[in-house]
Amino acid sequence: MPEPLSFEITHRLPGASARTGVVTTPHGRFATPAFMPVGTKGTIKGLFPHLVASTGSEIILNNAYHLLLRPGDDLVARRGGMHEFMGWDGPILTDSGGYQAFSMADVNRIDDDGVTFKSIIDGSAIHLGPERAMEIQNNLGADIIMAFDDCPPSVDGIHGTGKAAYGRRLEEAVRRTTEWLHRCVEAHARPEDQALFGIVQGGTDPDLRSRSLEEITPLDLPGYAIGGVAVGEAPEQIHAVVRSVAPLLPEDRPRYLMGVGYERDIVEAVHAGIDMFDCVLPTRNGRSATAFTRRGRLNLRNARFKEDDQPLEPGCPCLACCPDHPLSMGRKGVFSRSYIRHLFLAEEMMGPILVSLHNIQHFQSLMLDIRKAIRDDAWPLLERDWPVLGDPALKG
Repeated sequence: MPEPLSFEITHRLPGASARTGVVTTPHGRFATPAFMPVGTKGTIKGLFPHLVASTGSEIILNNAYHLLLRPGDDLVARRGGMHEFMGWDGPILTDSGGYQAFSMADVNRIDDDGVTFKSIIDGSAIHLGPERAMEIQNNLGADIIMAFDDCPPSVDGIHGTGKAAYGRRLEEAVRRTTEWLHRCVEAHARPEDQALFGIVQGGTDPDLRSRSLEEITPLDLPGYAIGGVAVGEAPEQIHAVVRSVAPLLPEDRPRYLMGVGYERDIVEAVHAGIDMFDCVLPTRNGRSATAFTRRGRLNLRNARFKEDDQPLEPGCPCLACCPDHPLSMGRKGVFSRSYIRHLFLAEEMMGPILVSLHNIQHFQSLMLDIRKAIRDDAWPLLERDWPVLGDPALKG
């Protein structure tokens, strides 16, 4: 049987677990460490596929749960899968819907057979278990598909008596995640062209993380992910989990940290050996007039930008900032902070488009510099070139 995915490690950072590599899928290759923009419902909100590609994005993420609700996985399958349907010819990863069991806990019920959701479209009951999650993702046709897992909340989100209740919930999640992964493997109908990744759970409990690792990794899957670390924990807790788990994942497979996206968190995770990331931060913040820069975030509604003629970030190669961008259609100059602020105050849609595009470029530029730092053994230069990494106050 042909392999659905291959992974080649090209460079390693001396004295650390960081590495660069290339993942090859049926729809092309992508360099790692990689950042995946999130197109939950089959679109990176407001952006044409060629604009997303212009940022250097090589792989994107879709969400199986939302595409199940609308337009439906059967409809997508009849149209050749998500690549054809949305006009993206590069690799796609689909999340299984397990995260929605956490994020939509107020409208679902979970048991050992899966999750029953109340549809956000029409209120109808929808049951999603391992077998259905595989069927949906097989129909959507993504290159990388995720196992259906039980993603528990952080300790602050557990109802009960503190640590004891949290521990019971984590143990339940680890058990279900393992059992559901075995069912996913059995139900996966396209193993020759879709790579199934398993997910390690366990919250912030080192023993449960170790147990999950021991139960998940023997299945010899094309890749592995760390889940349940972007659900309310402090950055220090996230870093501790990643540092303990990532180096123990199989060395020759891609390692994916789900849902983590601030710059410092990404750099910390790459240093620990993570290869893939996704997050909604670039586009969600872009739609609310917040631009990411190497020195911190800009709230473009602020009056101090009213007459600021600078681009969002001088030297940024995105369409919004670069006068010589290949897609600028002969336009000279840049879209200034003053103009983009005006677009938001006037509720013009081009404002969110430009800032979302810039923010995705920001994270892809970070990944480029991370890969270069690994290749050149120049890790300390990252903080010099990215001040946001060194000053905690700049993160906010």
